[in-house]
Amino acid sequence: MSGFAFEWWWMFMLLPLPYLSYRLLPHQKSDSHVVLPHLTTMATAGQKRILALRIIATLGWILLVTASARPVWYGEPIDIQPKHRDMMLVIDLSYSMSQEDMKQGEGYIDRLSAVKQVVSEFVDRRKGDRMGLVYFADHAYLQTPLTFDRQTINSQLNQTVLKLIGTQTAIGDGIGLATKTFIDSDAPQRVMILLSDGSNNAGVLDPIEAAEIAHKYDTTIYTIGVGAGEMQVRDFFMTRTVNTAEDLDEKTLIKIANMTGGQYFRARNAKELETIYDTINALQPVQKATQSWRPRTEWFSYPATLGLILILTVVVIRRNDV
Repeated sequence: MSGFAFEWWWMFMLLPLPYLSYRLLPHQKSDSHVVLPHLTTMATAGQKRILALRIIATLGWILLVTASARPVWYGEPIDIQPKHRDMMLVIDLSYSMSQEDMKQGEGYIDRLSAVKQVVSEFVDRRKGDRMGLVYFADHAYLQTPLTFDRQTINSQLNQTVLKLIGTQTAIGDGIGLATKTFIDSDAPQRVMILLSDGSNNAGVLDPIEAAEIAHKYDTTIYTIGVGAGEMQVRDFFMTRTVNTAEDLDEKTLIKIANMTGGQYFRARNAKELETIYDTINALQPVQKATQSWRPRTEWFSYPATLGLILILTVVVIRRNDV
C-alpha cells in the first residue's frame, strides 16, 4: 500500500528539547525594574507580540524536527524480473504457408493459421521474457522489436497476412535480422525460434553463414520444419499420394540448430506444432525469480524549508526589536 512513513521516526524525541531547556536551565534575573503605569496598554501589546513569536518559533521547531525525521512517500509495489531472456520468433511468410495440410480435429487448416494459434498461446506463457517478431519471405522484416508487451506481439501476429513481404523464402535474411536485434542486448540468454516450410531461395545471406553469425553472438536457435509430408488427395476419379513438404529443407534446419546449440523439430499437424512449442517452453523455462521495489519520494525539503523560514522570521523580528 502507498502512503507516508518517517524513516528516522526517533527524531521526534527532540520535540520537547526547547521546553525542557526553558524549564531546567537557570533564568537570567534583572537587578532593576522600571514601572511605568501609564504604559499598560503598550505592555499588553508587547506580551501578545512575544506570544506570537513563541508560537511561530514553536511551529518552526516542529517543522525542522519533522524534516529531520525524514518523511517519505512510498508508491505501490512494483515487481520486476532481475534477469530476462531475449527471444525472437522468426516465422516464414512465404506463399507456401497457405497450404492447407495441417490437420486439426477432423479437418485441415492452412499452415499460417496453425502457427498463429500455437504461437499466440506460447507467447502468453512467456511472462518475463523480452520477445520480438521477424517475418521473412522475399526478404526479412522486423514486425515487432524486442519488448515485454506480449499483447502487442500477439496482436501483430494475428493480423499477419500472406504476400505481405513477397512469396519466396529468405531464411538466411530472417536469421540475420533477428541476430541484429541481439547485438546491443545485455540479456544473459538469447534464443531464436525459426519456423519454415521451405528452402532458402531468396535474400542475400546464406542460412549457414547467418547461423555462424548468430552463434558468434551467443544465440541459440531452435528450428521447426512445417508440412504434413505425404498425404492422400482426392481427385475426381481417384485418390493419389502427394508430398506437401517436398520443398522443406530439413538438412539445413538441422544444421542451423546443431551449430547454435539448439534443436530441430518437425511439425506435420497442428497438434505436433503445439507439442513442439510446449517442449521449447520446457527447454527454455521462464525466469520465476522476481524482485519487488516501491517508488520512494523524499519530502523532507518541504517542512525543512518552511521551518527555516519561520525561524528566520523570528530572528529578524527580534533583531529589529533590539
